[in-house]
Amino acid sequence: MAFSSVFRRVNVKELISNASVYASAAGDKMCAVVVLFCYPGAIIYLPEICLIPESSGAMSLVFRRWATKKTAGSTKNGRDSNPKYFGVKKFGGEKVEPGNIIVRQRGTRFHPGNYVGMGKDHTLFCLKEGHVRFERNKLTGRKWVHVDPVAGHVLHPVYASGLTTAADLDAQL
Repeated sequence: MAFSSVFRRVNVKELISNASVYASAAGDKMCAVVVLFCYPGAIIYLPEICLIPESSGAMSLVFRRWATKKTAGSTKNGRDSNPKYFGVKKFGGEKVEPGNIIVRQRGTRFHPGNYVGMGKDHTLFCLKEGHVRFERNKLTGRKWVHVDPVAGHVLHPVYASGLTTAADLDAQL
């Protein structure tokens, strides 16, 4: 059975005069729920119709929709996460001490260079006292963070023991 044979267009006047109405008076307005009988066994409920008195004394007809969601419950919105305070903490040329955080980041926007360590959350920190220097590779665009030590670059003792000085070379000759 097609919908066009069951339903027909009706205007508001015909709807109110011919349909069954369950009315309730709430304060100064009168509300009604309209029930239509289209064919035997089918009932269609229309939204609530409210007659609201106006200042002129006439009644104004207002259609009110029923809520499709439950109200007065907890909302799904209304929460926010705490800020993470990412970014550069020590800029180029600033003096740093061992353990100072240079950059807090997600992923590796900045890569660790000389005397810079990286934590498990990709935080870059200083390993030796010195000054921060940022470097950018021209070809790849990769950004590096270095610390230039105050005392100069010192070789590890394992590598320093194998060095020969100029005096040692003269003695060997």
